[in-house]
Amino acid sequence: MITVISSTNRNNALSLQIAEYYLQLLKEKGADCQLLDLRDLPVDFIETALYDNKGNNPEFNVFQDKILKSEKLVFIIPEYNGSFPGVLKAFIDGLAFPKSFKGKKAAVVGISAGDQGAALAMSHLVDILNYLGVHVLAKRPRLPNADNEFEDGTFSNPRYDQRLRQQVEELLVF
Repeated sequence: MITVISSTNRNNALSLQIAEYYLQLLKEKGADCQLLDLRDLPVDFIETALYDNKGNNPEFNVFQDKILKSEKLVFIIPEYNGSFPGVLKAFIDGLAFPKSFKGKKAAVVGISAGDQGAALAMSHLVDILNYLGVHVLAKRPRLPNADNEFEDGTFSNPRYDQRLRQQVEELLVF
């Protein structure tokens, strides 16, 4: 199972649209995949599912189970304040360590409204994933100015589509 994570809880986020697009690319290749949208996290999970409360929030445990059943993870990473969204870090902190991540494989895709394509955000996340024992695919597409390049469910810039398709191919054999 490959789980594609829309790594923000912001409503109407481009991250979710691109996560859905990525999920479709995986399905075209016949991959067993699912979407995990951080907007669906319980609103109180920071208080009810982290630290001493791990395992005590049934709604959060649904997310935990999806991660445990995943062999590979794809993080669609929007750039927030030079890094990735805090909700993603809180989500990771709420998952069982080390069994949620150790030995799994992951891919990251950076999206931004600016010119960097979330390069620093991806670097921050990859450092954390490496610490958790995750093997991260070397191909890490950056999609700068993504808000101007993705419209009506598709990319106006064919290079962006090509970058994601190449990553999907590599992820499937990773």
